[in-house]
Amino acid sequence: MYTWEELVRLYRLTDPYMISNLQPRYNICPTTTVDTVVEVNGNRQLVPMRWGLIPAWWSKPLNDMKLATFNARAETVDTKPMFRSAFKKNRCIIPASGYYEWQTAGKQKLPWYFTPTQEPILSIAGIWDEWTDKETGKALKSCAMLITEPNKLAAEIHDRMPVLLQPEQFGPWLHGESGKEALLPANDNVLRKVRVSPRVNSFRALDEDGTLIDPVKT
Repeated sequence: MYTWEELVRLYRLTDPYMISNLQPRYNICPTTTVDTVVEVNGNRQLVPMRWGLIPAWWSKPLNDMKLATFNARAETVDTKPMFRSAFKKNRCIIPASGYYEWQTAGKQKLPWYFTPTQEPILSIAGIWDEWTDKETGKALKSCAMLITEPNKLAAEIHDRMPVLLQPEQFGPWLHGESGKEALLPANDNVLRKVRVSPRVNSFRALDEDGTLIDPVKT
């Protein structure tokens, strides 16, 4: 797990007064809250958002959103109605210590945990939007992560992987200066993987349960 100081240093956060008592979370699921890095008027901030994008134009109640909008494919993010406006106007970075991917083995789904080989934080390219509930007037910020073709390591488990940004890409991405050409697989030496407990993503597993990332025998 990374620290607040590491977040501030890596992303050059310019609103350090929003210091958060970061707590490890090991069972983050779609529609729950994740931290995102956004840039507003030149200031980079850490902003909590719903993981699962609700576009600003959505006119129905939140519960009527049945589509899976937590991932946006790199190939179609600029054309899909759910994502294209956010891709054009609202970029973010989603920090993570690692991510899970599931491997199909017969009738089983086996979870693997991917973590960085060097730095403590993975910087996942994301997009975000702000939707307002017409009944309550309450605004909701939400996000989606960008996924692309896998590199050699990720392809051993799954046919997709998150788009992982390097520090020199942060500015162009957040400013909207880089486009789909930036949505490439990470180099093969950026990640390592380990098999972990099948309890991952279970409603019975707690966010704070660190044993979820303990290696299991393969």
